[in-house]
Amino acid sequence: MDSLHAGVVPWLYFGIAVAALLALDLFAGGRTHRHATAHAPPPFTLGAAALWSGLWIGLALVFGLVIFALYGSEAMVTYFTAYVLEKSLSMDNLFVFAVIFGELAIPAGYQRRVLHWGILGALAMRGLLIGGGVYLLARFHWILYPFALLILFAAARLLWGEQKERKVVVAACAVCDSWLARFVPVTAMIGDGKFLIRQNGRLAATPLLIALVVIELSDGIFAIDSIPAVLAVTRDPFLVYTSNVFAMLGLRSLYFLLSGVVARFHNLRYGMAAILVFAGIKMLLSGVIDVPSWLSLVTIMVILSVTVVASLGGSSRRMHDQVTGAS
Repeated sequence: MDSLHAGVVPWLYFGIAVAALLALDLFAGGRTHRHATAHAPPPFTLGAAALWSGLWIGLALVFGLVIFALYGSEAMVTYFTAYVLEKSLSMDNLFVFAVIFGELAIPAGYQRRVLHWGILGALAMRGLLIGGGVYLLARFHWILYPFALLILFAAARLLWGEQKERKVVVAACAVCDSWLARFVPVTAMIGDGKFLIRQNGRLAATPLLIALVVIELSDGIFAIDSIPAVLAVTRDPFLVYTSNVFAMLGLRSLYFLLSGVVARFHNLRYGMAAILVFAGIKMLLSGVIDVPSWLSLVTIMVILSVTVVASLGGSSRRMHDQVTGAS
């Protein structure tokens, strides 16, 4: 299935639905944004974060049923494959969020606001990248091979580039030495949670703005990795973008749900790398072997299940060893 030929109407309806969801999310978080302080508790309780995460995942599943009703089972399976792929790869964002907020000492009460605007920017940026990727694949068949190599390089980066990635993020978060300081004065003061404050008669960027900029740049790098991988599953722009949108919309609540235990999922990077290797090989052999969408979905789900179980099992063993060693 190369294209749904969806036309303008599905895009319009989807855009209206997403705008309504974003407005609901903004309304729900508006009170939190207005009354956030440096000493405020986390904007999401664990229960609220679980509720919102479940809501976004549920909406993604419902949308899959809409795809089934409109375009059939094959389109639905392809959408779910793209969604699960993008959702799993977006987990790398959670590790980076934790590093950024830790390095910049962003209080929990302000993190929601930064992620809200960061994800909005990511949706716009990914729309442009998806449009460009689909256009290039339709115009130049040979672009398959550079895309496949880019996917495999991303897999290698996940396996061996974790420390370097962390160093790059840490360097980008340096407040006073930030490259952002070349364009606007930068202050280390958090202030009252604004991105810009007036200091000595001039506007100055706060650590919140630096966090937002680093999040956007990081997601741009992740998008260059993940979008070619999703294009290995389908080249239909409607399915690629809708799966990306639903994966990104739930990312903020997922971060607050998992922020306390994100380090326990240390093996997830190996799973994401394995998924990228699978996607890269699939794209390289797309003219030789036609891998059905259901098989891609099963493969991704199996890889994720194995790595999550391995991560949790390994964490439990380490905690047991620490307890027994201390005693």
